[in-house]
Amino acid sequence: MIIDPNTFERFNAVLTGVIVPRPIAFVSTMAPDGVVNLAPYSFFNAVSYSHVVFSSSRHVGNKSKDTLRNIEETGQFVVNIVVDPIADAMNATAAEYPEGVDEFEIAGLTHAPSQIVKPPRVAESPVNIECELDQIIQIGSGREGDGNRHASIARGFAGLVQHPIDAVDFLLDRIGDRIGNRFRRCAGIDGCDRHRRRDDVRILADRQEEI
Repeated sequence: MIIDPNTFERFNAVLTGVIVPRPIAFVSTMAPDGVVNLAPYSFFNAVSYSHVVFSSSRHVGNKSKDTLRNIEETGQFVVNIVVDPIADAMNATAAEYPEGVDEFEIAGLTHAPSQIVKPPRVAESPVNIECELDQIIQIGSGREGDGNRHASIARGFAGLVQHPIDAVDFLLDRIGDRIGNRFRRCAGIDGCDRHRRRDDVRILADRQEEI
């Protein structure tokens, strides 16, 4: 069977259904006027030993995305790793809210000061990666609606681990294994509308455009 993205109606679900799992970037940003935004994105990964990337739409309907605009204007953001205890809170932030609404409050999550960047981190997340923007790349040609998505590539230069893992383990690059054993990390599967833990699958709200 040959699936042509130009003719197959649900090609996006096929593509995102076979490239799994995809870790979720729970991104906190801050506008120049101090207004904070928090939103999840399921197209996220590390692209080198020092850089991370996540993809975001520029617009949803007629509304511009706060996350991308804030990153463009300030050059800073925090990726907060999502684990099962905060999965429902993460899902709550995927809805559309009026500009100026604090998604931390909507989700019942706690602002915590970052070490280097201005945007706050999510205190309930076990790992927070503070990031400084390197570049934003438009994805697609920009013609006929293609090109609404943009990839933000950033240098992750401060990682705060909310767990008593000793410095030796950190320096030996064992932190990922240790966190993986102690926390159930969430990842997007099957067309962005579900996330997988180690031992089950849970349905999330159908917010593919946001996530």
